[in-house]
Amino acid sequence: MRIAIAGGGLGGLTLARILHRHGIDAVVYEREASRSARAQGGSLDLHPESGQRALTDAGLAGRFRSEARPEGEEHRILDPAGRTLVHHRPAPGSFSGRPEIDRRALRDLLLDSLAADAVAWRHRLVAAAPRPDGGFGLTFDGGQRADCDVLVGADGARSVVRPLLTDAALSPVATLVELSIGDADRRHPDLAELVGPGNLWCIGVSRILAAQRLGDGSIRVGISLPADDRHLDTYRSRRVLLDLFDGWDRRLTALIEAADGPPTPRRIEAMPTGTRWAHRPGVTLIGDAAHLMPPVGEGANQAMLDAAELAAELAGNSADPDSAIQAYEQAMFARIHPIAEMSARVQAMMLSPSAAEDIVRFFTPRPTEPAPAE
Repeated sequence: MRIAIAGGGLGGLTLARILHRHGIDAVVYEREASRSARAQGGSLDLHPESGQRALTDAGLAGRFRSEARPEGEEHRILDPAGRTLVHHRPAPGSFSGRPEIDRRALRDLLLDSLAADAVAWRHRLVAAAPRPDGGFGLTFDGGQRADCDVLVGADGARSVVRPLLTDAALSPVATLVELSIGDADRRHPDLAELVGPGNLWCIGVSRILAAQRLGDGSIRVGISLPADDRHLDTYRSRRVLLDLFDGWDRRLTALIEAADGPPTPRRIEAMPTGTRWAHRPGVTLIGDAAHLMPPVGEGANQAMLDAAELAAELAGNSADPDSAIQAYEQAMFARIHPIAEMSARVQAMMLSPSAAEDIVRFFTPRPTEPAPAE
């Protein structure tokens, strides 16, 4: 059984690692030239029931604990005047919640657990065609070719594999502008103290200014806005960004002023909630390729859980991979539907005119109701 995994992100690498533990070989085809070809983004909170569970299945729970930052779970929400609305502090040193780990560190952890030839770098999939005798023929940018019996699309939002199964369209849900502040403790100690060891959200009317501490001491700044028709280049101007937050406390807008380099804007898109497809022999999807959702904390976790559940099905029924894939897909569809609906609600809530009040309500535990009198 030749298994090809398109995409060397967290989902694809987790799948390859768990399959390897079960004695099943797979090749990961990755478009990047090497693990260090580009920055991997910010920090992730790994949930016990999904991301952490997948790492346990991968035999990497101990390595995760050595790399993760429990203190990174600290989370503060402020209003535009700088007043604290919510402040969550994790128990010191506890891994029982959702500790943070940098995407780069997590990807390196997974890559280090695989054989050197498990990842084929510089292999950007451009086409997958069914073969007469089953399986798929793969064509890569540059003309390289390969064959496989089972193809797993772990190739993200713009998946090349997805059209083999569904024509679900992507819709814009937000605009995200990212900036970075390096060596914050030394260069900007006031901002380092403001952000703290974890995440900071400053919430106004239909806009959020967020900041996140990474393991290397840098701060990743993100500005979230409703999706609109303005050209993305509009948001490459620091002046335009500062005008969006006119009247906000200067301690908050200093996060924009202190950033290194120009802002980087991009559209945030999502697939329709409840997307499903009819099973097709020899091919399936995991992660963003299967269920692209707004980025509210579930994407990487669910991609890794997809990988763990698909690997378990394939390992348990290696003689009949199509039955294994069908079992995985039905369970995944049922699991993802409520999570995708919740993610869409949270995304809409965060960029609504009443976002501050709504989010405070969302994060405030409800008092336990007294038991009814007998």
